[in-house]
Amino acid sequence: MAGEQLSARVDSWIWSVRLTRTRSIASDACRGGHVRINGVRVKPAHDIRVGDEVRLRHEGRERIVVVSRIITKRVGAAVAAECYVDKSPPPPPREETVTVAVRARGAGRPTKRERRNIDKLLGRQDPSL
Repeated sequence: MAGEQLSARVDSWIWSVRLTRTRSIASDACRGGHVRINGVRVKPAHDIRVGDEVRLRHEGRERIVVVSRIITKRVGAAVAAECYVDKSPPPPPREETVTVAVRARGAGRPTKRERRNIDKLLGRQDPSL
């Protein structure tokens, strides 16, 4: 591409390729020590170049990406995905939702027998044992 940039600010690039929702979140992550380039913690204004490995800890998981293209403007998700090679471990599986016992509205509190049945259904131990 004509006019291809050689470097850009790391916080701007992280935001541009949609690894964070806002640039301020990307800047805060850099200031908090959650962004590493080639194993070194960096500040938001650090320059990033093609071939750098970026590690970002964000929202409970670590993203590991290798820069393949430098951009500074936010682009669509399809174009953003072409700007890096994702080497992140797969996200942890979402936890199953626990089934909740449903009572009819206005039925009041459960009786002792109903409470025991609910506890047995949910796999809780009987506190009297």
